[in-house]
Amino acid sequence: MLRQILTYGTIAGLIVGSILGALTVASAGQAPGPYGMAIGYLTMLIALSTIFVAIKRRRDVDGGGVIRFWPALGLGVGISVVAGIFYVAAWEAATAFTGLDFGRVYADALIAQEKAKGVSGAALARFTADMRAFEVQYADPLWRLPMVFSEILPVGVLVSLISAGLLANRRFLPARRV
Repeated sequence: MLRQILTYGTIAGLIVGSILGALTVASAGQAPGPYGMAIGYLTMLIALSTIFVAIKRRRDVDGGGVIRFWPALGLGVGISVVAGIFYVAAWEAATAFTGLDFGRVYADALIAQEKAKGVSGAALARFTADMRAFEVQYADPLWRLPMVFSEILPVGVLVSLISAGLLANRRFLPARRV
């Protein structure tokens, strides 16, 4: 199972990492657009579809058409962790390559949004102070790396739960007899 975790996790990680890296390089120095988050999570779902493929293959080829929920879930979560490591590495490489200070750019964008809403005075000062504190936190790799990892891991766990639940039923997409 470790080989499948590493193989499918690497495939998922390369897919999500390459797209993340390309989008980060293409939009260097700018805050994510209105569709940036949607594109990011859609990319994660596409890449993490390898979890479904890996569980189905394990069930049909290695398990003779049967897999229990917990081993299937473990396989999926393992793939998610490996893909998450690639995701974090791609983010770090892309921001280093572009010189993007994401904490500052993101904080500035949120402050500008608050100003556009008409927030002013003490409320704006408090929000600005919170965003500057975020910048300092984001500059610390011990805070940033788990934060970036936590973007992809819940998606992987959700895909793993759904895939394990569906594929634990041997009647769902049964193996073809040759």
